[in-house]
Amino acid sequence: IGPEKWHEAFPIARGKRQSPVEIELSKTLYDSSLKPLHITYDPCDAKRIINNGHSFNVEFDDSTDTSVLCGGPLIGKYRLIQFHFHWGSSTNVEGSEHILDGKQYAAELHLVHWNTKYESFKVAVTKDDGLAVIGVFLQVGHDKPELQKIINAMSNIRTKGENIAFTNFNPACLLPECLDYYTYPGSLTTPPLLECVTWIVLKEPICLSHAQMKEFYCLYFTGVGEKPEKHMMCNWRPVQPLYDRTIKRSFKS
Repeated sequence: IGPEKWHEAFPIARGKRQSPVEIELSKTLYDSSLKPLHITYDPCDAKRIINNGHSFNVEFDDSTDTSVLCGGPLIGKYRLIQFHFHWGSSTNVEGSEHILDGKQYAAELHLVHWNTKYESFKVAVTKDDGLAVIGVFLQVGHDKPELQKIINAMSNIRTKGENIAFTNFNPACLLPECLDYYTYPGSLTTPPLLECVTWIVLKEPICLSHAQMKEFYCLYFTGVGEKPEKHMMCNWRPVQPLYDRTIKRSFKS
């Protein structure tokens, strides 16, 4: 059941604060009050990698403040709980969720954090300011060695439900050097589509090689023995109307 059907089970899919959106530089607003991002990740918090049937998550221990995001548009601290990707297909490489000045990138990384003023992630997702998600664009170009540990793990999580331990990994290595960003109030991009996300979309993409990108296409939406087998491709949601929201940026154009 694709995104065009989600509103049937989740009426919020037609809400006024849905994500992703198209970001047009000329229509964004520079806000001098936006702070730099402060990111501290502890490699010891990485726990496991799992194929959940619509992407794969790298999950983290979020019981302490050892891996946190603060600054930027945020008030307080947000703990890292997981990161995942969205991507296209072998025939239509474009697969990022956000579109930047008319460009859809090959993939998009989402680092998901929850607001520590709430007691848990489960509670945070019910609040307007519950989550902060960093979005990073990926474009096909040169090899990215920092991605290889994730690429290597994919062979063990080909089908839905498969998971293995994934430890000693610092996701800060996946961030670009420049942390200039766009920010706006939005939602989860997969059901239940809750409007609880402060989006922080980085301006600068990172690269991965064509060979690395091909490994994403080898995953499956389907579980072991499930027929017909279906490769995990084009697991992105189309852009949603911006309505009256303003996309702010941390940098001068």
